[in-house]
Amino acid sequence: MATRIPENRRGWMCGTYCHEFEYFPTQQAASLSDMVFGFLEDGEGLPGSISSEEGCGEIENFDEDEEKDDIGNVEEDKSYWENQHQILQATLRRTSSLESRIRSTTKEALKEIQSANTVCACARPLASSCRNCLMGEISGRLQNAGYNSAICKSKWRSSSDIPSGEHTFLDVIDNSGSKKGEVRVIIELNFRAEFEMARASEDYNRLVQRLPEVYVGKVERLSTLIKILCSAAKKCMKEKKMHMGPWRKQKYMQAKWLSPCKRTTSTPNLSMGYSNPLPKPRASMLTVDLLEKLPNGDGHLGGS
Repeated sequence: MATRIPENRRGWMCGTYCHEFEYFPTQQAASLSDMVFGFLEDGEGLPGSISSEEGCGEIENFDEDEEKDDIGNVEEDKSYWENQHQILQATLRRTSSLESRIRSTTKEALKEIQSANTVCACARPLASSCRNCLMGEISGRLQNAGYNSAICKSKWRSSSDIPSGEHTFLDVIDNSGSKKGEVRVIIELNFRAEFEMARASEDYNRLVQRLPEVYVGKVERLSTLIKILCSAAKKCMKEKKMHMGPWRKQKYMQAKWLSPCKRTTSTPNLSMGYSNPLPKPRASMLTVDLLEKLPNGDGHLGGS
């Protein structure tokens, strides 16, 4: 059964990608640990404070002012990235009991599908159907656990700011809290990949690595994360003197999960048995302007 979420029930706070889902092969079993759904282990710390060499000899006022500006820019950039890390960590660490329960059920579903060598049972080519079948299986297991889960397909039109597009993901709508009203939890199976960029700066890459591979959280939390990452992407592009593609903009990323969508609660069944090798995912539309050529994906409806 398919339903549409009315616009007055969707949150446009602060603000699919359509590459194939990166299935969890056996050699990547560790990716199904808690790191997939939450924080990664703390990596190397941020670089230490940068000091400038003391000059020897006379320096003209123009050069001295320019040097001060350069030092100021470096310190400003460092402060920006440190602040983004702090905000991101604080956002990811906050979680409700509802989010934790749905996250746990989703993780167990992925583990069971992996251990059972689950393959697609649909008649369509594997490359175009595996992600949909996997989402259907996870949604079905969430339904069996008592959740109002569905496969959501969002679609939006082009505007002066962003191109048209569509995206598919999962959600759970909870009405158990009478005081809080309806709560919507988004499940994105390839969340981190949505924000990865080829030839991005080291600062940006470190920030993206803090993201969970699988996002399970409320719409409000997702909106905050989108704002943080899109701001960082803009900063990264500015530092590298590169063009900011429209599919990188906050409005485009919001459209993926917050646009009008059709909810489908009926789910296909996957078969258990021999698992054929699955194709690697195509690049996210987020990386298009930094790749050698455009992928033949369905990231936006107007084609390349």
